[in-house]
Amino acid sequence: MTTTARTHLPDTAALRALATRSLHRCGVPLPGDTGELVSRTPLTGGTLFRLPAAADEDVDAAVAQAHAAFRQWRTVPAPRRGALVKRLGELLTAHRDDLADLVTLEAGKIRSEALGEVQEMIDICDFAVGLSRQLYGRTMASERPGHRLCETWHPLGVVGVISAFNFPVAVWSWNTALALVCGDTVVWKPSELTPLTALACDALLARAAAETGAPAAVHRLVPGHQGTGERLVDDARIALVSATGSVRMGRAVAPRVAARFGRCLLELGGNNAAIVTPSADLGLAVRGIVFAAAGTAGQRCTTLRRLIVHEDLVDRLQEKVVHAYEQLPVGNPFEDGTLVGPLISTSALAAMNAALTAARADGGKLLTGGDRRLRESAPEAAYVRPAVVRMPAQTAVVREETFAPILYVLTYRTLDEAIALQNGVPQGLSSSIFTRDQREAERFLAADGSDCGIANVNIGTSGAEVGGAFGGEKETGGGRESGSDAWRAYMRRATNTVNHSDDLPLAQGVDFL
Repeated sequence: MTTTARTHLPDTAALRALATRSLHRCGVPLPGDTGELVSRTPLTGGTLFRLPAAADEDVDAAVAQAHAAFRQWRTVPAPRRGALVKRLGELLTAHRDDLADLVTLEAGKIRSEALGEVQEMIDICDFAVGLSRQLYGRTMASERPGHRLCETWHPLGVVGVISAFNFPVAVWSWNTALALVCGDTVVWKPSELTPLTALACDALLARAAAETGAPAAVHRLVPGHQGTGERLVDDARIALVSATGSVRMGRAVAPRVAARFGRCLLELGGNNAAIVTPSADLGLAVRGIVFAAAGTAGQRCTTLRRLIVHEDLVDRLQEKVVHAYEQLPVGNPFEDGTLVGPLISTSALAAMNAALTAARADGGKLLTGGDRRLRESAPEAAYVRPAVVRMPAQTAVVREETFAPILYVLTYRTLDEAIALQNGVPQGLSSSIFTRDQREAERFLAADGSDCGIANVNIGTSGAEVGGAFGGEKETGGGRESGSDAWRAYMRRATNTVNHSDDLPLAQGVDFL
């Protein structure tokens, strides 16, 4: 059986009407048809709207307004700041379907994944509301009698959020919900590929601010191209730049922010691997592998790109994975049953084809997929079957991240060899192992095991929960967002010494005067 191509695609006019309804329900006026930003849907390749981009003076004004609002917002008690985020979560819940429609329209995600992304926004709001009463410091024992030594945490300033197309709203919410309860204000530069979702989220947050009495400028939206992001990066009033995107983008952002002694939170590339051992439950492994590798059409930073399988197991597992791939329905992401929607653009398809060509040149064997679908129905869209490629070694193309659904299959003999393959790439975001041997699992999670920020056992590499910190090492950038103590990136720490005695002893027994 070959992959089903679902040929019923709505036309661009119908998609534009759907976008208009969703925006209207979220409180966004109908966008015009003039401007430098092109809102394009990957479902057909057609244009939905043309929107104005923020000019340099607009960006400067937005930062100035957010900076002024910060001076007020930082003095509001954190639980009251949490009330704003609570209301935002309620509005996101009320408009869950509208936002999911916009995510599908702009990013091409299947319906369940689009709804899941909006639910992630709601979940991080719930997390942040609880956090607003838990921004704890520490009290330490002082070596001096009559003294108290402690730490306090204070709001940091304006947070500049630069987000990517593949999670057009979730990553914004990770940053914004935490920043707001921490007492910061936010200026958001969304991906130029997904401006409509940004307009809807900004409108809902503006409504929440108005209803809870928060300053209107706690959040400012600046849609634009690369120059808009660069202006945020270089503005000394931006205390923290949280940027999600490619390694190339991170290499440009980090030194510019460092040059002005600002802070960076970087979420960059991922080249994630799963190790499958002889003891693994193959049914469970196949399900985890296929979702992690083919979900979101391979356009997640946590997408599974390398499958490292024991040589005694590889033929059997490979057969099961290929069989599952050949059942994946590709097509209209709004249609029930579709599991793989379009790539974001035809340029993404060109990058996929180039990687497959390079893999074949390195001795790789294409086992399934890689061919374009629905070309006649949607010539400007990029529907493609997810590909599986058996590779003789971890070559240069395997060590690169191609943002498309290509799964490279590699083999190993010993677990140490498998871990070395897993770690033998520049990126360090997500990783997993499928095993029923506790010793193998613990070895993988040990200090000399996976070198990634996320290391999973018996699940795939994608699908992180908001309760844990999200981020990776090496070329992934080292940033942490979402749960755990990621909130600390949005605050500044102060060490306080309080002398409540009548004497002034000096630290380390120093005698002076």
